Amino acid sequence: MRAFIAIDVEMNDEMEKVYEMLEATEAKLKFVSPSNVHLTLKFLGEIDEAIIPKIKKIMEEAVQDIEPFKAKIKGMGVFPSLKNIRVIWLGFHDEGQAVKIARNIDERISSLGFKKEKEHKPHVTIARMKSGYRKEQIIKIVEENRTKEFGEIYCESIKLKQSILKPEGPIYKTVEEIKL
Repeated sequence: MRAFIAIDVEMNDEMEKVYEMLEATEAKLKFVSPSNVHLTLKFLGEIDEAIIPKIKKIMEEAVQDIEPFKAKIKGMGVFPSLKNIRVIWLGFHDEGQAVKIARNIDERISSLGFKKEKEHKPHVTIARMKSGYRKEQIIKIVEENRTKEFGEIYCESIKLKQSILKPEGPIYKTVEEIKL
């Protein structure tokens, strides 16, 4: 199964307004469904379901000293650059908990053969750009919202998610949930 470890991010009115602004540009965007918005801690790719108990144990160890926490959804940006926009994201700001969890998972899960990440930059992907059509309008929205606050979320668990790819977009199913 295709899988990743994440923190769910609940959509709010401010985030929905960004979706509406981006949609209004008529740029060729593929939006992340509001019910699928999340902060990826570790993308696993195709895994054998037999290792799920080991992944669950690693997730439990990775958060053992982390209490539930608040995070601000603040700022907007793109990957890899404004010249070549592929991903549009909102920033995820906490007191270092998300990076610590991601690092803890990364360190431990490498024992199962997963490649280590270079660095974890917490962000919430909201859309992918499919072509350069109307790119100037997208850049304008990104620059206008570079430091805007989109609200706060309360993080009280991490989840192992299954990603089921469908033509109309992925379906994410929670396989395991570990409370903080």
